Amino acid sequence: MNKWKGKSKGTILGYRIFVWCIKNLGVRSSYFVLYFVAAYYFLFEKKSNLYLSYYFKKRLNYNFSKTLISRYQSYLTFGKVLIDKTAISGGLRNQFTYEFDGIENLRNLLEEKKGGILISAHIGNFEIAEHFFADIDFDCQINLVTTDQEVTVIKEYLESVSVKQSNIKFIYVKEDMSHIFDINEALSKNELICFTGDRYFEGSKFLEADLLGKSAKFPAGPFLIASRLGVPVVYVYVMKEKNLHYHLYARIAQKVKKRDAQGLLESYTQNLESMIKKYPMQWFNYFDFWDDEE
Repeated sequence: MNKWKGKSKGTILGYRIFVWCIKNLGVRSSYFVLYFVAAYYFLFEKKSNLYLSYYFKKRLNYNFSKTLISRYQSYLTFGKVLIDKTAISGGLRNQFTYEFDGIENLRNLLEEKKGGILISAHIGNFEIAEHFFADIDFDCQINLVTTDQEVTVIKEYLESVSVKQSNIKFIYVKEDMSHIFDINEALSKNELICFTGDRYFEGSKFLEADLLGKSAKFPAGPFLIASRLGVPVVYVYVMKEKNLHYHLYARIAQKVKKRDAQGLLESYTQNLESMIKKYPMQWFNYFDFWDDEE
């Protein structure tokens, strides 16, 4: 089965092409290049095409023609999100507009002085959130808990073309569980801890819950930690809309009993499902999420 391996596809050449296009053609003109890139993936990425077709056809009940069109649009949208992220970090933030939906939930969370946990997903473009938070004087340290193994040279290159270094701190998941101490320390400073709750490593601990009408596996860590620490939990998403506009959502998690990781997961999947149905082209899971190729 094609399981997530903890790192994203892509080469430094691809990112260099994006940066050149943005600098010389502008953001919207750079999108034109993506029509060819998306066509390549649409035609030749057999495994991700298989799983995308399953997602659209079996889980969203699209017909054959709509599934084909949606498969192409998914690749196209993913490319636009990557270009936007690169452009914003490269100093073109003023070309984008945004709106907040539930920012008061984050403000209230911080007023409790307990820190807080944000749970997002590989949907939309959460990594650009800090650039918009800065516009409303949302002064809080965000710590992103990740198992990302992205090639270092790509990270270094993206940092080199950014006009402002990211303020997000990374807490890397370690086999000896020492990252738990880093999480507790950050919470004690009234900082925010952010997890993505929709991908797990093969062989790691998981929980199961229904998403789009079928059971799937989710990483146990975010829900075990969030349900045991007794701190506020908010679901957050940053979604792309038309005309370089973004919509930021922050939703308070449904109350569950302490240590009820399964209950928190089911609350999360219900929330995530509503977001997927609203933005079906922006859930970027190009692998066998449901263990089912059908």
